[in-house]
Amino acid sequence: MIFLGGMSSRIWINPCRGCYPSDLTLNIMVGLQKHHGLVMKTLALGYLRTALGNPSALFRDGQWESIEQLLNRNRVLVVQRTGWGKSMVYFLATKLLREQGAGPTLLISPLLSLMRNQLEAAQRIGVTGRTINSTNNQEWEQIQNELKLNQVDVLLISPERLANDDFRQNILANMANNIGLFVIDEAHCISDWGHDFRPDYRRIVRVLQAIPSNVPVLATTATANNRVVNDVKSQLGQNIILQRGSLVRKSLKLQNMNMPSPAARMAWLAKTIPILPGSGIIYTLTQRDAERVAEWLHINDIDAQAYHADISDRKEGGSIKEELEQQLLNNEIKVLVATVALGMGFDKPDLGFVIHFQRPASVVHYYQQVGRAGRAVDEAYGILLCGEEDDHIADFFIQNAFPPQQHISEILRVLDESDNGLSVPEMQRVLNLRKNQIDKTTKFLTVESPSPITKISSKWQVTATAASYQVDQAYINAITDIRRTEQQQMRDYIEHTGCLMAFLQSALDDPSPTACGQCKSCNPALLLDEAYDDNLANRAAMFLRRSYQPLPPRKQWPASNMFTQSPLSGYRIPQDQLAEEGRALSLWRDAGWGQLVVEGKYQANRFADELVTACVEMLQAWSPDPPPQWITCIPSLNHSELVPDFAARLASALALPFVPCIEKARANSQQKYMENSYQQVRNLDGAFTITDQCLNGECLLIDDMINSGWTFTVASALLRQAGCSVVYPMALALNSPRMD
Repeated sequence: MIFLGGMSSRIWINPCRGCYPSDLTLNIMVGLQKHHGLVMKTLALGYLRTALGNPSALFRDGQWESIEQLLNRNRVLVVQRTGWGKSMVYFLATKLLREQGAGPTLLISPLLSLMRNQLEAAQRIGVTGRTINSTNNQEWEQIQNELKLNQVDVLLISPERLANDDFRQNILANMANNIGLFVIDEAHCISDWGHDFRPDYRRIVRVLQAIPSNVPVLATTATANNRVVNDVKSQLGQNIILQRGSLVRKSLKLQNMNMPSPAARMAWLAKTIPILPGSGIIYTLTQRDAERVAEWLHINDIDAQAYHADISDRKEGGSIKEELEQQLLNNEIKVLVATVALGMGFDKPDLGFVIHFQRPASVVHYYQQVGRAGRAVDEAYGILLCGEEDDHIADFFIQNAFPPQQHISEILRVLDESDNGLSVPEMQRVLNLRKNQIDKTTKFLTVESPSPITKISSKWQVTATAASYQVDQAYINAITDIRRTEQQQMRDYIEHTGCLMAFLQSALDDPSPTACGQCKSCNPALLLDEAYDDNLANRAAMFLRRSYQPLPPRKQWPASNMFTQSPLSGYRIPQDQLAEEGRALSLWRDAGWGQLVVEGKYQANRFADELVTACVEMLQAWSPDPPPQWITCIPSLNHSELVPDFAARLASALALPFVPCIEKARANSQQKYMENSYQQVRNLDGAFTITDQCLNGECLLIDDMINSGWTFTVASALLRQAGCSVVYPMALALNSPRMD
């Protein structure tokens, strides 16, 4: 049976079963199919024009062809540049399929910010969209009822939602046989070889295996080279139809600038951003840089806000992240300083510039992010700055991409030895692993097939395959090698003297790379001035050196009754044993003072006098009340003179007595090797004693580096037990990378 026509035009042809159709019948069928295609294209074009508010809008090359394949219930992989209109393909296909009686579309997208933009787009063409995510638990039951009543056209979820038992059992299971269209947005994430591979994306293939084989499937991405395309095809089916277009962005003016010093880059930003068109995005590699660059710009009268994963997504009456996105969309701020948390899918057609404060890890990262600019304007700037810290940050991400074999082995061992499994907090007590290390390892293992572990309620348990499980180290090594190659490719891009857009196209396997005529190499006359103001650079350097880090006091121990050798007890730390809020002079290895701290600790074996002066200035700016009356320090058996020497010189500069009243009572392991709070505190049990030299007045407690804060917490409690009235912790550096 063949169904033709839209809501107002329905034609059925039902050839006799077993009969081979005559030439006349075939001609009629072909003619009617063509008619049907024209009817559907006309309907789709009308919806497109309504969505865009443009009565003369036309389909871009490949858009209707992709929709038509979905209407024919095929599988399609769309690889098109950012801004091409991939979301229009699945929304228009949803609209037409729903009019033919199909079930709702299940759309899997990686970011909540992307979901918000997509829901707004859906509403404009009369498609009812709902999202189920971690921020709207209270709406789940209502959405579930709407799905049962067939009132939802598109359900948007993150890939992580597929790991949620409640969602799989109560929502996905009920939808499985009624899905009208299955969409995988940012489909490069499904590939092990893709730059944004996410373990939860592996679950998508399992979902596809559970739904009817005739459900049309759409996978979309703007950043897939041939290697990733082939991997996606191997997972979604070799019969998938590839729709690929040119990746050139002719409105973008690309320019690279090598500025090793963060202060120089910040000076250039403060000078240049006010003259750039419209509003834009500055991408940083770390959360701390997003915050500091935003603060620096704000100091220089530029309306800037920071955006990263640790910004709360909840507030009364809305979302902080959504509010920031809306401010940028409405041009209410000049710039959003963001990590990759504002990456895939954020759509602002008139974005005037995208600037990278540091070099991204790969060409595909860069193309995806810089492609946010210039979608609907004649010109926009894509500026890549690079600095001395780029390789260090890229190495951090590469080295932490996969859980090491040691973590996997340890987790499988303790789970196998347990009677009824272990929760994550219970694993922290028996393993020297951080919570995020345990979470990363369990997620990696759960998407293996078959998985060696399973979760029952809050506890993880081993499965029958655990004993024979082996990590595919060759696979991990291959992906790590690719990451290194991508890193080198970005270094090559920085130094490239030919067309920059053509370089990006070639790196992404665009079949027809073309010189853009707009970049630094093609048309030097379009360059932005690379000079910066020396006075601004000096101010930026001082700003970085005065980026003091607050050290909030810990108020409870990781568990009750942790101490057997120290005179401390309970769960909550008593008020008369608490430290006050402290300060760290810098961030470890950071611009400003952080690098000088590293050199003093590991090269000179003595902290420079400049750090003494800097701590005096920090104390003056901090101005704790009441002020400290004496100074002591955390002792070390490994560097016995390093911190006492610095504390004594600081005491002399402040005209305060230095009293080394804290002594090591036993040779415990170094705290930097303790990975979670339980292990860190247990490692400190009985490590210190307080001599009778301890004074009663307010104390400044010095250490060189702070990781978790537990050393300060334990030492402060012991000092206060010994009669010290107030303890102010002060460290030279805070070791907290805060990567996104």
